[in-house]
Amino acid sequence: MSDPYFQQLFADRIGGPNYGKGSEIYKFEKIKRAKRKALQDYPNRTLLDFGIGENDAMADDAVRQRMALEINRPENRGYADNGIAEFKQAVARFMQRHFGVELDPVKEVNHCIGSKTALAMLPACFINPGDITLMTVPGYPVAGTHTRYFGGTVYRLPLAPENDFLPDLNAIPDDIARQAKLLVLNYPNSPTGRVATREFYQQVIEFAKAKQIVVVQDAAHIMLTFSGEPLSFLSVPGARDVGVEVHSLSKGFNMIGWRLGWVCGHERLVQAFSDVKDNCDSGQFIAIQKASVTALDDDSIPVRVQAKYRRRMEKLVAALSACGFQCRMPGGSYFLYTPAPRGVESGPEFATAEAASQYLITEKSIVTVPWDDAGAFLRFSVTYVADDEAAEDALMAETISRLQQIKLVF
Repeated sequence: MSDPYFQQLFADRIGGPNYGKGSEIYKFEKIKRAKRKALQDYPNRTLLDFGIGENDAMADDAVRQRMALEINRPENRGYADNGIAEFKQAVARFMQRHFGVELDPVKEVNHCIGSKTALAMLPACFINPGDITLMTVPGYPVAGTHTRYFGGTVYRLPLAPENDFLPDLNAIPDDIARQAKLLVLNYPNSPTGRVATREFYQQVIEFAKAKQIVVVQDAAHIMLTFSGEPLSFLSVPGARDVGVEVHSLSKGFNMIGWRLGWVCGHERLVQAFSDVKDNCDSGQFIAIQKASVTALDDDSIPVRVQAKYRRRMEKLVAALSACGFQCRMPGGSYFLYTPAPRGVESGPEFATAEAASQYLITEKSIVTVPWDDAGAFLRFSVTYVADDEAAEDALMAETISRLQQIKLVF
């Protein structure tokens, strides 16, 4: 079968004339295929899915009731463009209460249709061909993908246990730092679970000022902080002079799929984001923004969500530790990042975390996400589906039973 005429028209950024012809399989597609095979081979064995990266509960009842009310109001039917004042004001109140950060809701806050879109748009504000974005790995790749779309390159900052999963800014070569325009961070970190310290953020601010780099701090998991109080980058003196922080209602408010977050920080940076956004979308549905005001003004919601995932994380750490995994309670996020096993006693050896992940799925129907970017690690998520604590305990008991059957080697 011959190629369609437009095969030669695809942009180089997505593969050019070779788009759609590659044989490489993305790791999440490999996981999906392995899950299908496990379900086919063992139809009566429950799949223990620790690979899910989204909350397993619905948004709070009060939020859904507000949504039901607002969805039928005619004044909410139109374009929201760069957001409604009511939502921005709620964000400002939230940031003040939780982090002591005072924001001008008009100039220093703008909504986004989920933090993913913000991380996709921010490179458009800065990256020209030849520019560099500094990004931690492992991590969420969206800002790096769009950096490359604009002709820039990504310089990877490995997150290693010997540096406590913080990037070593002093190791960045001077020529790289001179070309860099963006430093993208993510704390609490996905997938390592590390939380940032005030001292680290101070180092980031000094680095950004010295190298004249804009900082983008992705705070999607900030309300799922287990170690101390949640720390906003913007609460550290000088942070607003060098960057912005991106927030989301998904993780901390059980609002995955509602697609709403915000960018806040230096007003000129927020304005640049707003200008790009204004040419990309027409704003999130106003009813969703108004329902989110109810969420932001109810401090009990993120407290309950955090307590649930802390409880589950404590159980998971105990279960995996009993099976030989080297793990401890993370500082935050709903991900547990732990060294992958090197093999099975009297069985196969695993050269990579991906090999270990595939084995656990196909042989024991235990789903994890592998990371081989900075060492071989597995990511377990506590967002598995369980209706109550009894179901959580049963799932942990079954996990221990299956893992102890195979005697993993570390």
